[in-house]
Amino acid sequence: MDQTQTFTVERMSYGPDAVGRLADGKAVFVPGAAPGDVVEAALVEERPSFARARLVRVAEPGPARAAEVPACAASGACGGCPWAPLAYDAQLAAKRANVVSALTRNARLDAARAEDLVTPCVPSKRQWGYRNKVELAATADAAGRLALGFYREGTHDVDVVDACPAAARVIEKAPKALRGALRYLSGSQDLGIYRVGVRGSLRTKDVEVALWTPPGPFPRAAVAKTLGSAIRATSVVRVLAEPGRARKVKKVETLSGRGCWGEELAGARFLTSAPSFFQVNTAQAERLVALVLEGLEVAEGDFVADLYAGGGTFSVPLALAGADVVAVESAGSSVRDLRRNAQMAGVEIEVIGGDAARELPELGELDALVVDPPRAGLAKGVVGDIAAARPRRVAYVSCDPQTWARDVALFEQSGYRLARATPVDLFPQTYHVEVTSIFERA
Repeated sequence: MDQTQTFTVERMSYGPDAVGRLADGKAVFVPGAAPGDVVEAALVEERPSFARARLVRVAEPGPARAAEVPACAASGACGGCPWAPLAYDAQLAAKRANVVSALTRNARLDAARAEDLVTPCVPSKRQWGYRNKVELAATADAAGRLALGFYREGTHDVDVVDACPAAARVIEKAPKALRGALRYLSGSQDLGIYRVGVRGSLRTKDVEVALWTPPGPFPRAAVAKTLGSAIRATSVVRVLAEPGRARKVKKVETLSGRGCWGEELAGARFLTSAPSFFQVNTAQAERLVALVLEGLEVAEGDFVADLYAGGGTFSVPLALAGADVVAVESAGSSVRDLRRNAQMAGVEIEVIGGDAARELPELGELDALVVDPPRAGLAKGVVGDIAAARPRRVAYVSCDPQTWARDVALFEQSGYRLARATPVDLFPQTYHVEVTSIFERA
């Protein structure tokens, strides 16, 4: 195919690509472009309703193009920062536009109401160096030596990297340091490492390295000593789990240090185990917490449920605000973290280890509720169960505007009205956006 066309980019998609129009009016998706750019692009795929193209050159930069992008060896390959060509203001505007579009397309809200409900996107203080976590794939290079890097977009090929400009400075250069240390440790033997997670806090200076391996013999003492020296890790752990999509964790071994990662968030201290979830942008996670507390208007003694509670990002601040909190979380490591974090904060939280959809009907009537589900959104029937619990207000935090908007429609059919939605940029240089929304009982 490889036909070349010149066109003007109109907008960003909800995805890595920019969108323009070919000469025949067909929508064309092209990565690496920014709204307003006049680009020359080669068609790589053409379907009846759209086409895909490869950027050949920017003939005329548009006003939304970034003036400068940090040098990165993995740029254009790993797919981690697909919106880096956009100026930051343009990223924020595009993210808000995608949330508005999701409300009109998926929730079927009137366009004027959707525009009115969605606030400007809350910017991140750091547009680079914001990530408190980096996950590296471990593989072997052509010489058979251990290599660490990121999966190339859409493939299982690993691009070896020395550093990541999106990572916090305490872990930005961790890939190169860990690669050297683990090569030294490997020698002629295979340690079985298939994944390496690194967490670093700008606030506490904690740095944890988590090595994911199958069960089996492992040189624990040598690994602890070498990694502690190479990266100044305050904690080194080994996560025993078979590779694969499910990655069921059998055990976590502490090789040195506390065996968990410490972070400060919203006035509380949080300890997080290697397999547990924690928001990757700490400062912006605080904005999420503030928006939830403000939107729920919790009073002393209110009975509040936190579903998909994780390690207590919302549960602990709600309890500190005086609410009686019940937290539901299915992941065992997060349940243990949540109980420990509540104890450190000096608050009482009823922690239920179980599935939110099963446990919710047993909670009874609620004054308020917060949900922060995975990307798939709320499970079937959960919105109806929330309505049956009759909370005055519901805070819904979502990492996927599409599934969130689907659930918005269900809430509005169940006696709850969307009062406002606030996009929060937890992921600069990407199309991802977190949405914090407040529903009020009609």
